[in-house]
Amino acid sequence: MIGKRLTRKWLVLMLVMVLPTTMLAPATMQGAALEPMTPNYELKVFLDPAVVLDGNKELKSDVMAYFNMSTTAEKMAVQFMDTENLDLNQAGWSVRIRKKEAYTDEKFELVYKKRYPIMNGDIDGALMLAASEGFEASDTNYEAQVDWGYQKQTLSISRKKTIKKSGYEGMELPTPKDSRNWTISEAPGKFDNWLGSGWGTGRLAEVHKARGPVDAKRHVGTWNGIETYVEVWQLLNSTGTGFDYIVEASFKLDSSTEAAAKKAGFEADMAAAGWFLPVDQLKTQLILERY
Repeated sequence: MIGKRLTRKWLVLMLVMVLPTTMLAPATMQGAALEPMTPNYELKVFLDPAVVLDGNKELKSDVMAYFNMSTTAEKMAVQFMDTENLDLNQAGWSVRIRKKEAYTDEKFELVYKKRYPIMNGDIDGALMLAASEGFEASDTNYEAQVDWGYQKQTLSISRKKTIKKSGYEGMELPTPKDSRNWTISEAPGKFDNWLGSGWGTGRLAEVHKARGPVDAKRHVGTWNGIETYVEVWQLLNSTGTGFDYIVEASFKLDSSTEAAAKKAGFEADMAAAGWFLPVDQLKTQLILERY
């Protein structure tokens, strides 16, 4: 009997020695656990342009008074880079070039952004998916933000860069050639190698026409003591014969719980004022489709 017990112990010992360690070790021992990024939350509410804009497509005085805004607005101009078939967009990426009035003539902002749809309010799930694809808390080059609209939420992971080039004045955006060269030379590694080595820069090399320019104005005010932006965007309409106007009010918070509470209050206040437009609008998608 003793011999049989010893034989069984020997067999178990031999089994432990030959089995792969991945079959024996718990998941936490197989590699470091993923640490997702910590996002902030941008609440976005769209206002009815037919109600809040005057005949010159400027914010009406009562809207500016409500948000304690000055009459001065900051001008912005943007354009996006993508292929004819919108390959970047289909992979969840966007590449934007922006010029702000506050910048010098020579300064431009480049933004490489990866978006993840948030399904059924599962923000943690989207953050974990992003972490599994390389966007972890340790990568401080990128910023995470939850864009929280009327019914939709989107996780945006952004890498911002600035570039200075002479030869441009005022709100003028770079030529297609410069736009292509700049975005290729500044392309971050995660974007460039997303679907294979050199994928991102390869797609940018195929872009011969920027999507834009699109003009916008940003007003800064407050709502319930929170700094609030109200932006008026002028986009080509779907037929290319005129313009549509999008009016977006937004502010940022660090807590998802506070964001949910403030969102409900902000929408209620905008509805009470008669300005609330209960829709979700993605400006980037409209620009890519119309330009």
